[in-house]
Order: sequence, then structure tokens, then C-alpha cells
Amino acid sequence: MQLTGHAVTCVRGGREVFSGLDFEAASGEAVAVVGRNGSGKTSLLRLIAGLLIPAGGTIVLDGGDADMTLPEQCHYLGHRDALKPALSVAENLSFWADFLGGERFDAAESLATVGLDHAAHLPAAFLSAGQRRRLSLARLLTVRRPVWLLDEPTTALDVAGQDMFGGLMREHLTRGGMIIAATHGPLGVESRELRIGGVA
Repeated sequence: MQLTGHAVTCVRGGREVFSGLDFEAASGEAVAVVGRNGSGKTSLLRLIAGLLIPAGGTIVLDGGDADMTLPEQCHYLGHRDALKPALSVAENLSFWADFLGGERFDAAESLATVGLDHAAHLPAAFLSAGQRRRLSLARLLTVRRPVWLLDEPTTALDVAGQDMFGGLMREHLTRGGMIIAATHGPLGVESRELRIGGVA
């Protein structure tokens, strides 16, 4: 698999965020997107995920599933955890599995992997910020997609949580997946840097 962006331009609210951006990522590779606040790191992830439309240029995935669009082959994990507070941990995960579709893996095993199996029946409103992030990470395991788009993925995670997620990322890359992550700090896996907007 090869993800390629050529001369990508992003305009939001009538303002050009970046233009003429070229990038690429291959199976088994992690790319760390770095840059100052407002440089367009999150916007780039949203463009790849199909949540924004490029004002110019192209973004193409070669070697993926020919019957699926690029967004259908991506997991986008944003700043917000996108959880329903009144639903339990297990119900939130079930909701996202139904919404995302595709082959579903064992949700209970996913929760155990991220250390939330003990909280499966708790309402999401009761979770700490770190637990909320762990629940979001469980989505990546319950519905497998080859392209992970991660926006500051270790936010709110303690050291143990960061180590756990580093292991999940390495496993994903070993299976031939790819990771594109916007980050201000170390990603936790070996990665190639893509800098947007000059000095971070």
C-alpha cells in the first residue's frame, strides 16, 4: 500500500492553511506530522479521512481495497473522543463498530487490551480523561482498518498507557498497516517526519 499526496492545498474559512504539500506513506510506515499550532496538522488528517475537501491537489491510496474509498480504509482518531456519556463503555464500542461497519473483532478482547475490561458496564461519563482515550483506542482494534490517522494520540494517557499504545502501533505496522500522526512530541514508534509550516 502507498498513500500519496501531491500539491495538496487546504483552505478553511477562506484562509489558506497550506498549499503545494507533497507527502507519502507506505505499508509498515509511520509518519509524524509536526508543525506549529495552526499549521494544518489536524486539517491534513481530516483531508485524508475525507472529512474535508482539498482546495487543490490529490490524495490517492494505491494497493488498498479497490472496492473501498480511502476514507473507508481509514481510522481517524481526533482530539475529541466522540463518546456518548450515557452509554456504557461496551455500548459505546458497539455503537462505533456498527457505525464503521466491516469485519468486527471481539470487543471484550479489545477492551482488555486497552485495560478497560473492568469498566465495560460503566457509563462513559464516569471515565477519566485517560480512560476515555483508551476507549477510543479500542475502536482501532475492534474494527481493523489499514490506515490510522491519529491526532495527538497519547493525549491524557499515563506512562503505562503510552507504552501500551506504542505496542499497538508497532503491531499495526507489523501487519502492514500505516500510521499518520499529528504530534508535538515523540510518537512512541520509529517514524519519518513530515513538517508543515516551517519551524514547530
